[in-house]
Amino acid sequence: MRRLGLAIVAAVALAAGASCNGSIGAPLGQQPDAALPAGPLPSDLPIAKPGEAGVNAVLFVTQVPQAPSFSSIGTVFGNHLPQIANAPRGGDLWIRYPEGTLRNLTEEAGFGNAGMQLGNAIAVRQPAAHWSGAKAIFSMVVGAPLKQYEQREFRWQLYEVTGLTQGAKATITKVANQPESYNNVSPIYGTDDRVLFTSDRPRDGQAHLYPQLDEYESAATNTGIYSLDTTNGDLKLLDHAPSGAFDPSIDSAGRVIFSRWDHLMRDQQNDDTSNKYGCFNYSDETSSAKKTTSRTEIFPEPRTKRTDQLAGTNLVGHAMNLFMPWQMNEDGTELETLNHIGRHELNRYFTPVFTDDPALIDFVSETSKRTNTNFIETVHQLREDPKQPGRFLFIESPEFGTAAAGMIAALSLPDKAPADGMVVEYITDPSTRDLTPDKPMGHFRSPTPLTDGSLVATYSPSIEQEGLVTTEGIKHSNYGFRLVTLKKGEAYYAPGAKLTDGLKKSIEYWSPDQKVSFSGELWELDPVEIYPRSIPPRRTTPLGDPESKVFSSAEVNVADFQKWMVDRNLALLVSRNVTVRDFLDKQQPYNLKVANGTAETLTTGKTYAISQLQFVQGDMIRGIADSSGRRVLAQLLHDTSATSFNTTGTQPGAVTIQADGSTAAFVPARRALSWQINDATGTPVIRERYWVTFQPGEVRVCAVCHGLSSKDQKGRELPTNEPEALRKVLVQWKTIK
Repeated sequence: MRRLGLAIVAAVALAAGASCNGSIGAPLGQQPDAALPAGPLPSDLPIAKPGEAGVNAVLFVTQVPQAPSFSSIGTVFGNHLPQIANAPRGGDLWIRYPEGTLRNLTEEAGFGNAGMQLGNAIAVRQPAAHWSGAKAIFSMVVGAPLKQYEQREFRWQLYEVTGLTQGAKATITKVANQPESYNNVSPIYGTDDRVLFTSDRPRDGQAHLYPQLDEYESAATNTGIYSLDTTNGDLKLLDHAPSGAFDPSIDSAGRVIFSRWDHLMRDQQNDDTSNKYGCFNYSDETSSAKKTTSRTEIFPEPRTKRTDQLAGTNLVGHAMNLFMPWQMNEDGTELETLNHIGRHELNRYFTPVFTDDPALIDFVSETSKRTNTNFIETVHQLREDPKQPGRFLFIESPEFGTAAAGMIAALSLPDKAPADGMVVEYITDPSTRDLTPDKPMGHFRSPTPLTDGSLVATYSPSIEQEGLVTTEGIKHSNYGFRLVTLKKGEAYYAPGAKLTDGLKKSIEYWSPDQKVSFSGELWELDPVEIYPRSIPPRRTTPLGDPESKVFSSAEVNVADFQKWMVDRNLALLVSRNVTVRDFLDKQQPYNLKVANGTAETLTTGKTYAISQLQFVQGDMIRGIADSSGRRVLAQLLHDTSATSFNTTGTQPGAVTIQADGSTAAFVPARRALSWQINDATGTPVIRERYWVTFQPGEVRVCAVCHGLSSKDQKGRELPTNEPEALRKVLVQWKTIK
């Protein structure tokens, strides 16, 4: 069975009555009826010869194989949980030198052990090298249940390791001033030696909101990417991600690159009309908030499953389930998908929003006239190629069933390159992204291109859905991840040689209810090359020329204006002409004009007169019975620090679209936001499909509504008008500052 887009599969599963909270994870490929040959096993591959796996040392971790589990260390999402059932103890941090010598760094530094996993037990993950190559940062959880049934709290925390050169002694120290009450994972060094990482700390640190629940399964998720000054504890939220952000890195252009889980759809648990999950809305985000009887949701439109809510409307319904590549500056400004890439450049199929406009059509990649001919539905574990700046290798995998392993692919998007010129390369056979017993290649994780042009990755030969295997009474995963080199075949890359001969341990631990035993080879994960690197320039985004001219003509100093916003935790969002949309997007209305205005982008067919730009903010107010934490719900913009200065809108949380098509609005910083364009009656015409976060003092210019890859519906480039809406805001600001 050929793989469907994840959003389509999820919609089919739900339509068939699949429940939530993890039970949607049906396999996305056909299951074999019986065990089939799995191709060359890692044990059958030769050991890499000296220099064959690169000319520099490689840092990696081992992990006790994790049995199939929802939200465990080996899964696509929810992998930040620290309990021993989610992250079995017994792994270590290792370094491999080019001639093949291995060192166990955590053991050298006095962490971890074999045998019974108790107080000194550890699990480790995601090392990242310092620019100097002299040290690395990683995440580690320390401790395990000391006796049967013992419930103890553990946390993933950040640690730094030095002594990486041969002959040195490894020293490991805990990173100072990090949030100790929360799980901090996937750390990297910034260009100024701040540390960036993901965490499940609530957006504004309010402990009663913990944990944040994702938008799809209402399971615990990380809340986004943070930046920490380890010397003084200055902590900043860069991206508030309602369903989690993953695997950040900084590329050669200075961009923070990561993947994010994007839904921005209504709560599927709440869509169960019997409310068997016990969904409810809190009155607000405060600790004293009341549990109300309301389950109301306002944005976006209802999911496709809710035919009762869609009946009598012209709405198709919305269900989106994406892992997309994202970028931002190191200070969190200019957050957007990588080069403003989107579903139109990557995905294979999705539907229009309205049923009564023949100009709106299904998106089908094969007939869309886009450049990219290879479709991708998910992007995980992005790594830039050091030999080709702006080229990123990544994994496409199903959400469930393969332990976040799948096909290696690549896309090239250097900084500021137009997204519509991008093409996706399939590096390994496309069958490796699914459960495909007819092509028993196996699955890959963590593709790591090295400085000498070679490629290493984590590989498992298993083609079955991730499951349990019992050998001599011991249950363990049927996935055996090993680090391998990759070699080019006629069309695709395949496993070449092993980086180790297998790292084995015998361990026991309390689950905590039962004693679990494991003896065998550990997973080898998260490789990273260690070498001195040039620190990329710190990327900033200058104000556009049209906006600079408006500030100048209004006699407003940009720095003074930004400081005023910083003091109030505000950002300003500016558009030049929201009637302009990307040429590929024929799924939302594009035949637009400003009501009572001059701006228009008219082709043929039904015309939409637009009037207001209305914002929604992500409030953590959705609760579930018998569950701690809260899910983000979209609510009309009500943050008074922003709304008190936005006076031009006639609809709640909105600003008026000016005659030239421009808009300007103050919005709260460091909170997920989205928006929709309405007509004069308040009926939505165009809805944003992503959550976006802005930083205090940021003047963010999104020149058009759906940013152009290169051309709009009439073949034009970005508009260059001086936005009248910005001029009106600045004139008003001078009277209130």
